[in-house]
Amino acid sequence: MLLSRLGVQGRRRERVIEEPTRAPRSDPRDLYEVITTIHAQHDLAATMQAVADAVVRAVGFGVAVVSVVRPDGSFTTIAVAGSDHARHELLGHSRPASVYENEFAVADCWGALRFVPHERAPDDLAMGWVPDIAISSERNAWHPLDALFAPLRSSAGDLIGVISVDMPADGLRPAEEQRGLLEMLGVEAGIALDNALLTERLRAGEEVFRQAFDGTGGGMALIGVVGGEEGAFTRVNPAFCRIVGYTADQLLKMTPEVLTHAEDRGLDRDLVADLIAGESTVYRREKRYLHQNGTTVWVTVTATIARRDDGSPLCAVSQIEDISARRSQLEQLHHQASHDPLTNLPHRTVIFERLEESIDTARRTGRPGAVLFLDLNDFKQVNDLHGHPIGDQVLIMLAGRIRSSVREADLVGRLGGDEFVVIADDLDDDGGQLLAGRIEAAVSAPITNKGVAVTVTVSVGVTAVGTQGGDATQIMQDADQAMYRSKVRSRRLPEGGRLAQG
Repeated sequence: MLLSRLGVQGRRRERVIEEPTRAPRSDPRDLYEVITTIHAQHDLAATMQAVADAVVRAVGFGVAVVSVVRPDGSFTTIAVAGSDHARHELLGHSRPASVYENEFAVADCWGALRFVPHERAPDDLAMGWVPDIAISSERNAWHPLDALFAPLRSSAGDLIGVISVDMPADGLRPAEEQRGLLEMLGVEAGIALDNALLTERLRAGEEVFRQAFDGTGGGMALIGVVGGEEGAFTRVNPAFCRIVGYTADQLLKMTPEVLTHAEDRGLDRDLVADLIAGESTVYRREKRYLHQNGTTVWVTVTATIARRDDGSPLCAVSQIEDISARRSQLEQLHHQASHDPLTNLPHRTVIFERLEESIDTARRTGRPGAVLFLDLNDFKQVNDLHGHPIGDQVLIMLAGRIRSSVREADLVGRLGGDEFVVIADDLDDDGGQLLAGRIEAAVSAPITNKGVAVTVTVSVGVTAVGTQGGDATQIMQDADQAMYRSKVRSRRLPEGGRLAQG
């Protein structure tokens, strides 16, 4: 039982008959309301009590305990939910960090969670409050000495608290969904705790706040919400300056709106207005900041309003995390999933998505577009005579030539094998034929690679994207048929072609 290992040190193990209230698991959609409640609290104790209550209410555990790190490194229990008796026994008691270190050292990692099965429970820990729970022989049953923790971390990744849970409502070790809810709540609780600790430091004194504010690894900013400072940065820390490339003096002459990418400003205004008016308790979104060097920086911004004792707004406290690397990785993964790995051209899915857009553009503007279907003639002989490595290099070079023959806004994609497609908006029949001629000339120029010279020709079929709309699949089939007719007219049957070797 988790609480038995995290109880009051030196106390004799007690067995009590009282059962904690077991709340049924809520729909995950309830988390939005729960998270809003957490961030709406005005002090540390109330915030962490809201976290503990949320675990019992929305995640499906009978008991939840929240302990936070104190300046001396010890952990103090400041919130308990689910049992009055547990609250009486545990609230306000402290224990050294080694208690958690010993638990985590033998724990299984469930994502960010740490689970210690009863068989691995550290032997040297004093026992505390233990509810009267029968040991079940059911498979995956929760044992009274099992322990599950959700570490709470600051924006810099430091451990600042722990949620300890017990008594799952169904009596079983949590499945993936329940773990996911607890992990999600742990992330939000970490943000709330981080903000609450920061607000406490602010109230405790300027010097303590300055050290915490300037020393944190994440970006931090205070933003005025009243009077002449409204909407302007009033204080920034070195980490924020590094993220956006401006000095503190430069940022203090700017506003978050000026720093925000133009496409992200509209929604920003509404969210900030709701936060200041008290219609929401936390502002959190991913958006783009404009770096001093002209590049774009993706950030996650989390902001709350620090209020005076009477509830009036004092300032906005904003945490800024640079997520450019993560966004870049996601964009790279998306690119890899949507592009041909050899030629780096968009593949079939992107081609048809773009064709649908072109159909809509032609209908809206009244200006037709064109689809060009390209088939390399007799390309199989390049692979057969020179091998696939040479064939791949030739394909890469031909893809580059095709791309260089079209306008910047036109799409060049590879359907597969030796078939390519060009989609061009605002291009009539004559323009389509001229483009086809440019591509044919570019492709047919001799290629030399590693001492091997080849000449490849291409057959091009052109069909219109009409202003009356149409079906993308049918338009592509029409372009394919036009390409075949081009082969026949030039006496190049599908299996024919011309290959010049050197």
